Amino acid sequence: MPTPRAVDAIDTPAVLIDIDRAQANIERAQAYADRHGLRLRPHVKTHKLPFWARRQVEAGAAGITCQKIGEAEVMADAGLSDIFLPYNIIGRPKLERLAALHRRVALSVTADSKETLDGLAGAFTDAAHRLRVLVECDTGMGRCGVQTPAAAVQLASEIERVPGLRFGGLMTYPPAGRPDDASRFLSESKAGLIASGLDCGLVSSGGTPDMWRAHESEAVGEYRPGTYIYLDRYQVAKGAGTAGDCALTVLATVVSRPTPSRAIVDAGSKALSSDTLGMPDFGELVEFPGARLSGLSEEHGHVALAEDTAPRIGDRVRILPNHACVVSNLFDAVYLVSGEEVVDILPVAARGRVT
Repeated sequence: MPTPRAVDAIDTPAVLIDIDRAQANIERAQAYADRHGLRLRPHVKTHKLPFWARRQVEAGAAGITCQKIGEAEVMADAGLSDIFLPYNIIGRPKLERLAALHRRVALSVTADSKETLDGLAGAFTDAAHRLRVLVECDTGMGRCGVQTPAAAVQLASEIERVPGLRFGGLMTYPPAGRPDDASRFLSESKAGLIASGLDCGLVSSGGTPDMWRAHESEAVGEYRPGTYIYLDRYQVAKGAGTAGDCALTVLATVVSRPTPSRAIVDAGSKALSSDTLGMPDFGELVEFPGARLSGLSEEHGHVALAEDTAPRIGDRVRILPNHACVVSNLFDAVYLVSGEEVVDILPVAARGRVT
C-alpha cells in the first residue's frame, strides 16, 4: 500500500506517534538523570520499537529494560547490547532462550525465590561468564519480590554461592505515589548487605509517575521509566507530564451519532486499552474538550458528549488513551508524525512477544 504523506490520508483506527514530543520526552528525562547522577535504563515495553530504544541509548541511557525474553530477543536482533530483564524466568524452554541471549548481549535478570534461583543455577554454570542476577524487592506493589530486607540479604547470599551467577544488586517497582516506602526498604536492604560483607552493586527502581523524584532516594542509582516516552492520561493525572507532552494518540473516525449526547468511533477495546487505571473513563478526544470515552465494545468506542455539538459523522478525531503501553501491543504498525506530516511507518517489532 502507498505510504500516506499526511495524517488526513491515514486509514483509521491508527496509532500516531508525535516524533517531536517523544524525542523531547527522551531528552528531558535523560537530562534529569544526568543532572542527578542517575543511570537511566528505559523500559521498552511502552513502545516495543528498536527505533526508539536506539534513540534512548543514543541520548545517554545505560541500556534498556525488557519485560519478557521475546522483547529482549527482538531488541538484541536490532543491535541493542545491554539488556535488563526484571522478571522471574521459570522453565527449561525459557532458560535455554535466556542462555542463548546471554551469549549475545550484556544481560541481567532478577530473582525473588530459591526456586527461580535453582533454575538459573542449573542453566548458567560457566564461572568465566556469569549471569548477573538482582534480587527483586516488593516495596508495596504486591506483585513479585522478597517481602523483607532480611530476605533480600539471604537471597543475595545464595546467588553469590552459585558459580555461574553473580549478585548484581537490588531491584524494585514501587507503587505510584509511594517512593519513600521503597527508599526505606532499599536502604535497609543495602545496609544489611554491607553488614553481611556483600557488595550491594546497583539499586534499580522504576515507574514514570514518580520519576521526577527518583533523586530523592539515596539508595537508588538507576531508574527504569517506561511510559515517559509517550505519556498518557494516567501519567498526566499523576503529574509526570502535561497533555501537551503526550506523544501517542489513536486516530479514529466518528461512525455514528445515535443520540445528541453520544457519538461512536471506530476504535474499541481492540484499538484502545480497556485499562481505566482508576480513572472514570477510557480516554478523551483531543479536539473536543469534555468528550470522553465512556465505554468500549470490541470495535466501538462510546463517546459521551457534554452537549449536542460536534463531532459529526465522518469527523476524524485523536484519542488520548489512559494507558499507552497496552495500545502499542494492539497494532502492527505506528505512524511517526510531525505536525500533519507522516514521517515514517514503523512495524511494532516486539508486538505480541509475551513469552
